[in-house]
Amino acid sequence: MTTKTPKKEKKKIETIIPIYDFLSCKELKKLDLDEKIFDGKINSALMHQVVLMYQAAKRVGTASTKTRGEVSGGGKKPWKQKGTGRARVGSSRNPLWKGGGAVFGPHPRDYSYSLPQKVKRLAVKSTLNGKLRDSELFLIDEPKLADHKTKSFVIALKKFLKLNNPKIDFDKPRELSTMFIVDSADVNLKRASGNVPRLLVTDSRNFTALDILLHKNLIISEPALKKVCKRIISK
Repeated sequence: MTTKTPKKEKKKIETIIPIYDFLSCKELKKLDLDEKIFDGKINSALMHQVVLMYQAAKRVGTASTKTRGEVSGGGKKPWKQKGTGRARVGSSRNPLWKGGGAVFGPHPRDYSYSLPQKVKRLAVKSTLNGKLRDSELFLIDEPKLADHKTKSFVIALKKFLKLNNPKIDFDKPRELSTMFIVDSADVNLKRASGNVPRLLVTDSRNFTALDILLHKNLIISEPALKKVCKRIISK
């Protein structure tokens, strides 16, 4: 008699999360996330396909070898065809000789390829659900910095991350790895974050699923989140 194994219950994701002021870390309000986007579904296989696509686009296909027709020299036949007792040969640049051409060697090529836009959007959706599930997604009001000093910005960032994750260890470089998605980055934010390693500031249009996966913490402003959701569900 066979017994059916019970199905694993899908972990329910909390879709009501607070929105903070980035500088004061004060909770402004709570937002109920769109369940069409934040439905708890994470397609790991699809994300893997998209990551491979972006990584392939970064490859520099400049490796090159010369064939026997491209190697200099070898125009004269080394010896006559018959009567020498040696193997017949037509050029000293054939692949069997030292200094000869390469057989089936690499040549410059483009490794990039493309996946459908729907697949890319679903990959972004899966990464957002993953960040929400792992409590690494934070919502803020549109950030406005008082100055462009990097030191002040890093202090504010550490304070904000510490508020949401008291166990965070800033001695580990990975813990400070953060991605900001804002509606429009002001001059102070761009200049203050420019020299901070493992930190990316972008808008709602110019990021990929790979960008999200490469950073531990994801901070999104409320206006940017609305545009990201609209971008995902758009046909």
